[in-house]
Amino acid sequence: MRRARAPETKFASLVGSVDAEGRFCGYASLFGRVDLSGDVVMAGAFARSLREKGLDRVGMLLEHDPGKPIGTWLAIEEDRRGLWVEGRLGRSATAAAAGRRMAEGRLDGLSIGFRTVAAEEDRRTRVRRLIEIDLWEVSVVSAPMLPEARARAAGSGRGAGGEASGTAVDAGLIARLRRTTALLRQTR
Repeated sequence: MRRARAPETKFASLVGSVDAEGRFCGYASLFGRVDLSGDVVMAGAFARSLREKGLDRVGMLLEHDPGKPIGTWLAIEEDRRGLWVEGRLGRSATAAAAGRRMAEGRLDGLSIGFRTVAAEEDRRTRVRRLIEIDLWEVSVVSAPMLPEARARAAGSGRGAGGEASGTAVDAGLIARLRRTTALLRQTR
């Protein structure tokens, strides 16, 4: 008798993504990776926006909700892998709740909120290459469009490939999200 296989879950361990002072870091975007909506951020896409805005005008939100600011960014910079961020949670009730979820390892996604300034779409693959982005905010989210965009406790450093250690990725969930976003892209 053959047993049915359970959905594959990949993880190293459930590790909190924030330190005791509410600080965390990670890649909010990685260059050259196709996200679940079919977008690929190209190297240099954030340069102009970061130069013109600086840290003060890029918000830190919970789940992209403008009514839920949860802290401030201490650093946002492009490196050869992507958009690296370092932040600190604030003292609001919403920030405290997010911090508890992050400390428990239940909230560790990062996601960018932006306006596309310049892009090219490959009509055959329907992949859109984002060449220039006007960055509005970086959110802490439960399900990022780029599954590798994860937060981790401050001081843990940048991973060799931009991957956050201690994060879980359910392969079945990612497959379902890819199918759903493919359907949504057809309505663009």
